[in-house]
Amino acid sequence: MLNLTQLPCHMLVLGGARSGKSQFAENIIISTNAAPHQVTYVATATVIDDEMEHRIAHHQQSRPSGWALVEEPVSITKVLANKSSSEHLILVDCLTLWLNNLLFNELSDEQIERQVDALCDVIKSSSATIVLVSNEVGQGIVSDNALARRFVDLSGRMNQKLAQAVGTVVLVTAGLPLYLKGGGT
Repeated sequence: MLNLTQLPCHMLVLGGARSGKSQFAENIIISTNAAPHQVTYVATATVIDDEMEHRIAHHQQSRPSGWALVEEPVSITKVLANKSSSEHLILVDCLTLWLNNLLFNELSDEQIERQVDALCDVIKSSSATIVLVSNEVGQGIVSDNALARRFVDLSGRMNQKLAQAVGTVVLVTAGLPLYLKGGGT
């Protein structure tokens, strides 16, 4: 069991789809033994079809019921700014869905880059413990679809900026963590 002083202040958890990254991030928060009222789960997913509704339900069932839930598909920087005290633990799942939401709100690449920069600024200035979950999407072939290539490019740049903004970066593959930056907890 970790106490709050052992947890890195800010952590980015990367991994592919179904890699175990969300469960790993949740377990990091659970291992602090923080009171449920201290934990806020920021969910960026939106129900767009039956399959996504099922994924959301699975995530809802896996996390402790006492955690506060904020469903925010776009304005996560405002949520983080409002919960910036050192008593808060915040889990944001998932930044690639957030990026997807920004794309489908028809933001330009420059507007998205500004959103990512603003997120990094809020993270750097926050006293809260923040655990961010994001997909690593750039390890496959280059798509023949322009929107998919744009998403991969923006996602890769987002993850690089976030990795610079946090103290710990973990890559989860097959449920196993590999610490890329910062020490293992």
